[in-house]
Amino acid sequence: METITTHKISKERFLDVRHHTELICQSLQPEDVSIQPAEFVSPPKWHLAHTTWFFEQFVLSEYLQNYKVFNKDFAYYFNSYYNNVGERVLRAERGLMTRPTLQEVLDYRAYVNAELAAFISKGTTEAVFNIIEIGLQHEQQHQELLIYDIKYIFGNQPSFPVLDYKIQLEVEHGPQQFLQIEEGVYEIGHKEEGFCFDNELGRHNVYLHDFQISNQLVTNSEYIAFIDDGGYKNFNFWHAEGWDFVQQNSLEAPLYWHKVDGKWMHYTLNGFVKVNGDLPVTHITFYEAFAFAQWKGMRLPTEFEWEIASSKFNFGQLWEWTNSAYLPYPNYTKVDGALGEYNGKFMVNQMVLRGGSVATSKNHCRPTYRNFFQPDMRWLFSGIRLAK
Repeated sequence: METITTHKISKERFLDVRHHTELICQSLQPEDVSIQPAEFVSPPKWHLAHTTWFFEQFVLSEYLQNYKVFNKDFAYYFNSYYNNVGERVLRAERGLMTRPTLQEVLDYRAYVNAELAAFISKGTTEAVFNIIEIGLQHEQQHQELLIYDIKYIFGNQPSFPVLDYKIQLEVEHGPQQFLQIEEGVYEIGHKEEGFCFDNELGRHNVYLHDFQISNQLVTNSEYIAFIDDGGYKNFNFWHAEGWDFVQQNSLEAPLYWHKVDGKWMHYTLNGFVKVNGDLPVTHITFYEAFAFAQWKGMRLPTEFEWEIASSKFNFGQLWEWTNSAYLPYPNYTKVDGALGEYNGKFMVNQMVLRGGSVATSKNHCRPTYRNFFQPDMRWLFSGIRLAK
């Protein structure tokens, strides 16, 4: 029998993470929380409920004796993609749910918070604390997704609302330099103390040829030069699939950019403002990142090059596209059951991003963290670091 432990996770930390989700949403109006302007966007109300369902489904219902679920229908409404735990509302239809109401969802959060805080205080096994830890990490991921989704919702409103939660990029000062990394065999993967996701494990050796990597992200001014030079009109810079995407969607600039009276403006969560040329360019697809690198006569780093070089530059403002497909590391092991669906089943048709962003929880900004998205996604806080 496993030993009961009381010191793995405090109820204060649990409640702090849970409160932060609500803090992001504090200035939203009821009209804002159920809308879904695109299939890849989830309504804020859905995030608030789904992160709650995760704890109810995987902890309270499994390990708290005589636990009474808040509402038996919520598992169907707010499951995301876990086939092992039953049917669910299709992702594209999340925005059709005006019920349950926002207040019912907030009541759901309060109910589960109270039950799980009491559960944590009594102590449980290390294995159960590990599931709670995954739940907290999962909620922090959804906090970032919430910011993406709120920005997409607001960025498609004619009034361009401001969110009362500050997200701000910073200028990278000093000269741009290309850092030299020598060829050799390097170790890749997580080995430090503390939490990591399963896709960071399977530590292994890779051989890297010598390369150079920029100490800074690509700026808006640099990207405007690409636009002005016809970057979106020259198929020679693009993957065939990327060029098709540009043509089908009439792309001519990053997401949220608008040309007004000959000047580039863009929507930020702080309002509709002139593009600051000195800030890093963001809301870029992998296709655009690749095309820009081609235009510059350079390339994107692989995820392994990025990880090895990351100690030599600052990162964490934007997720940085790499030229690596999202694949399992050697000896990757997927856990049994529903939690095994967390990462492993997405290891196809996606590209890896590294680094973190201004919307990322700081304990998620580590050199080995592997984010991943389809190459046509650009509502995330994504940017470009060049290599050669």
